[in-house]
Amino acid sequence: MLAALLRAAASIEKEGRFMDCLFCKIIAGEIPSKKVYEDEYTYAFHDIAPQAPVHVLVVSKKHTPDLAHADQLSDAELAACLRTCAKVAGELGLEENGYRIVNNCGDDACQSVKHIHFHVLGGEKMSDRMA
Repeated sequence: MLAALLRAAASIEKEGRFMDCLFCKIIAGEIPSKKVYEDEYTYAFHDIAPQAPVHVLVVSKKHTPDLAHADQLSDAELAACLRTCAKVAGELGLEENGYRIVNNCGDDACQSVKHIHFHVLGGEKMSDRMA
């Protein structure tokens, strides 16, 4: 019983973050990242296992598991994620030739971190097949 309570306590939300979430720890500065952009609602950083020459993750600062739970975000928080994707693409010079935005939602989509995030991919011609 005590072990179960301790596990539950480790997942307790603190200021909109779950303390056992990888992305929440990155946002909090507990795990280093190569930051690209940050604002009130979002944090963007380079992916540690890039799938394209440019691969940046844009995460909501409010912990929400996935897009299926987007109702947990305000309209401003959700819109900020997409606006940040566009800002990041512009800052990294992807606008002229184009870029791809990907969101994986759930296990079948291979969502590896259960915290809503968007992949900004570019820097080369993308496959015709969706990522």
